[in-house]
Amino acid sequence: MSHRVAVIGTGTEPDDPDENGYAMAYHHATAYENHPECDLVACADIVRKNAEAFADEFDIADEGVFTSYEEMLEAVEPDIVSLCVPPAVHDSIAIDCARSGVVEAIHCEKPMADSYGGARMMAQEASRHDVQLTFNHQRRYSDAVRTAKELLDDGAIGDLERIEFAAPVGIFDYGSHSFDLCNYFNDEVTAEWALGQIEYSEENILFGTHNENQAVVLWEYENGVTGLGTSGGGEGPSPTNAVNCHHRLIGTRGTMELDPSVDGEESPTLRVRGPGDDDWRTVETEDGMHSWEFIDRAIADNVRCLEAGEEPELGAENALNATELIFATWESARKRGRVDLPLNIDGNPLTEMVESGELSPVAPAEDE
Repeated sequence: MSHRVAVIGTGTEPDDPDENGYAMAYHHATAYENHPECDLVACADIVRKNAEAFADEFDIADEGVFTSYEEMLEAVEPDIVSLCVPPAVHDSIAIDCARSGVVEAIHCEKPMADSYGGARMMAQEASRHDVQLTFNHQRRYSDAVRTAKELLDDGAIGDLERIEFAAPVGIFDYGSHSFDLCNYFNDEVTAEWALGQIEYSEENILFGTHNENQAVVLWEYENGVTGLGTSGGGEGPSPTNAVNCHHRLIGTRGTMELDPSVDGEESPTLRVRGPGDDDWRTVETEDGMHSWEFIDRAIADNVRCLEAGEEPELGAENALNATELIFATWESARKRGRVDLPLNIDGNPLTEMVESGELSPVAPAEDE
């Protein structure tokens, strides 16, 4: 079975990838090229030269290059669409693709959308039109993450009681991965409440959307497992990074850490201190927490699920659970109190606080 694939939002391939651009469309396209049953046939970008450069890179014919995704959907009728545009337009484009009547699967970059209502609507319309909608929380496919989950399920640290994370640059952008992994470790159990606070004095706009400078959030799942998340403070040991590791799993009989920050020592990707361990025990894994190969694995699994009629791990329901905790954190900061779930808002509390003047972040000074 061959799947016709199109990419919306090619962007440019940056010479020096950073928080302003990671060329995600190129990584998606590489994953499709590596899949024997996918044929990349079209691309669309509002900047034609970006689309043309992308087409040259991946041998897409001239008739497969568009500046209008609507025209592309009508002319090409792709089976699978990868959506690599900024978060502010994720919902509108994904909904158009779902309603097109031709698209069978949409793989969208995270975070889901820049409003909670938009995220819910994406999930609703994909379900309504029987379209597989997935989000690129590709770190689930790290061998380190998979190994940690296997150890957890095997009782290496007893029963899970608490999950912690540190997101270096915000709970909306990087933190989308962080919350998603917390939910993965806790078997996708939904949360009951969240209590959050933020600091946002310096403007921090990533891919067109506000992100706080620092945040701390506590939450509890329906099964009694609790969570603690922080953002800001960067990577490595820091007085502003209280958790100081990518994820920490605390059980009744031990603790497990992914990508811990160990001052003055080489940091293992995964370490465990369980029953009978006097010190940390390093667990060898095939890879760490960061690799473009995870996107290949994620897209391959999405295609497998599409063909088998199975619900993919990266599906909209799981992504929505993580997204709910993001917006619940900001809503708690706005309300100055605990927020009980399910979350009953449509907008974006952080953006709304900025627009109302409740928060007044100052634009960072330009480098001289």
